[in-house]
Amino acid sequence: MNRLRTLYGWARQTARLMIGVPDYENYVRHRQTFHPSEPIMTYEEFFFERQSVRYTVSKDRMKGCC
Repeated sequence: MNRLRTLYGWARQTARLMIGVPDYENYVRHRQTFHPSEPIMTYEEFFFERQSVRYTVSKDRMKGCC
C-alpha cells in the first residue's frame, strides 16, 4: 500500500509540473527543513510568484540561465 501511495504522489507531482501547476506542499516542506527561521509564502503568494517567474521574460533567461 505504501508503494502505491508513493507512486501516486510521484505521478501527481509529475503531472502537475507538466501542466505548470507549482507544488506548494514541497515548497513548504523545503522551507521548514532548510530555512526554518525564514517566512513561508501563503499559497496565493507562492502561486503568483511561480507564475511570474514562468511567464516573465528577462535578459538572464534570454541568455539561457536556468
